[in-house]
Amino acid sequence: MKAILQRLVRDQRGTSAVEMGLICALIVLAMLTALQGVANQTKETWNTVSSKSGEAIAGATAA
Repeated sequence: MKAILQRLVRDQRGTSAVEMGLICALIVLAMLTALQGVANQTKETWNTVSSKSGEAIAGATAA
């Protein structure tokens, strides 16, 4: 059992795959964070458009 564990600790074959997986995971997290920021800004923009349109329509019908 000790020999198996020592061999497993010395094994370097999967190291690159693990590193690449971690890098990809960090890139995906950064992309999702940026996308969330864009989504919030877009939602705020459309809410402003809706509000201004409603005000314009209410002003036009009141006159």
